Amino acid sequence: MVSTHSPLVFAFGILGNIISFVVFLAPVPTFIRVYKKKSTEGFQSVPYTVALFSAMLWLYYASLKSDEILLITANTVGCVVETIYIAIYIAFAPKQARTFTLRILILMNFGGFGSILLLSHFLAQGETRVRVLGWVCVAFSVSVFAAPLSIMRVVIRTKSIEFMPFYLSLFLTLSAIMWLLYGVLQKDLYVALPNVLGFIFGVLQMVLYMIYKNYKTVIDDEKLSESKADIVNPSMSETNVCSQPNSDEKGISDTQNELEQKDQDVKTMEASNQGQFSVKCEV
Repeated sequence: MVSTHSPLVFAFGILGNIISFVVFLAPVPTFIRVYKKKSTEGFQSVPYTVALFSAMLWLYYASLKSDEILLITANTVGCVVETIYIAIYIAFAPKQARTFTLRILILMNFGGFGSILLLSHFLAQGETRVRVLGWVCVAFSVSVFAAPLSIMRVVIRTKSIEFMPFYLSLFLTLSAIMWLLYGVLQKDLYVALPNVLGFIFGVLQMVLYMIYKNYKTVIDDEKLSESKADIVNPSMSETNVCSQPNSDEKGISDTQNELEQKDQDVKTMEASNQGQFSVKCEV
């Protein structure tokens, strides 16, 4: 088929594909680590199953429209890459996480997508089917924008940008811009609309990066001292006062819990970032 895209539309579509192909590789270091350590280390599979579901939806949407080869190529690669990530995750995840991932795949990626496929095929025809599926894709894409909100909340709370690498935010923004312009020039509301939010959140993340890039995350010794002091209170009973020597142990335990929580936040945010990255690049 000869492409009917204008040169400008084709250019933005190609750029969108190139950025998408590059950022699909963003989780590679994570999965290399998973393979080497034979452990998922607490990483979550949800971002990858969601990204796969998004790619499947947009691939189906593009297949219903004429001359959407650029959307098809981006989301075909997305489906393949996310499937590989999920397969590696299932291979090395503990039993409970593996079972949870398989349930999500069956319920969402097979059951959910299969239901959408069947319902749209039998209950809608022609342009109506395209519109219905387009709004389903928009609704799902908008829903995944909860990810950057949670990331920004963690950055503000911790005053640390380790949860939000600058280049990740930059490429998210570039991806949103490319697909936004592609959708606008193609007069495709369903492609353009989600990427308006993608652009806004990408810019906000970069602003947060500039604000907090010089902050250093340290354990607040003053807060730890205050928490210890709270244990000893003049109004305490004799029993409570006698338990004071354990306050140091409690402080150490709290510090360890804080560090463990921070480590878990890093893993969760990294997975969320990467999953969010894939979803945006596919639209």
